[in-house]
Amino acid sequence: MRKAPKKAAMRPSAGPAEPAPKPPAAKKRGRPRTYDPDVALSRAMDVFWKEGFAGTSLDELSAATGMNRPSLYGAFGDKRDLYIKAYQHYRERSRIGMVELFKQDLPLRQLLHRVFELALDIYFSGEQGPRGCFTVLTAASDAVFDPDIRALVQSAVREMDRAFANVFKAAQARGELSADANPEALASLLTATIHTVAVRSRAQVPRADLEIIANGLIDVICGPASRGAR
Repeated sequence: MRKAPKKAAMRPSAGPAEPAPKPPAAKKRGRPRTYDPDVALSRAMDVFWKEGFAGTSLDELSAATGMNRPSLYGAFGDKRDLYIKAYQHYRERSRIGMVELFKQDLPLRQLLHRVFELALDIYFSGEQGPRGCFTVLTAASDAVFDPDIRALVQSAVREMDRAFANVFKAAQARGELSADANPEALASLLTATIHTVAVRSRAQVPRADLEIIANGLIDVICGPASRGAR
């Protein structure tokens, strides 16, 4: 008798397919910002203000801001971009101070004294001695070679002239200046004197001597002060 053929062993049925592993989550690119732009700009401004554009190295900017070169470039652009942003930062800070002063609606003589007081506070604010005005002593020299910086400096001077002309027009309307006074000419004279004071402050002329210049100009504009008016 022939033996019956053996039954083929049954293969175990395949179980449910295992889910495909999830791809790893994509990593976020870049590091979170760990600097304060205003603080970094203020520190860069201090260096540029003291040394000028050409006299400031990237290593000095890096040390002052606490940011390495790639971080500086990523945040502010190249050295020239950073210089322009730092100068604009200076202008904005100066503008805020003047705007707050003008809001007080002071008599003309008192206002002009406060204007010079504010300017001298800025010019004598350097940690290593008086540093004058960024616009007059730093940006103006760099403006010779860079048309964009030159345009910013010219804009700053015009802005001061316009603001002071408005002050003198208001004083004229109140009767504090004569009807034949020229507000625009007086504004230019005031701006030029402020700039002269800035140059002398950087040359370390004593503040008291600069206050004499300021008081002299105020007397020219408003007339001689009576005793105790200053």
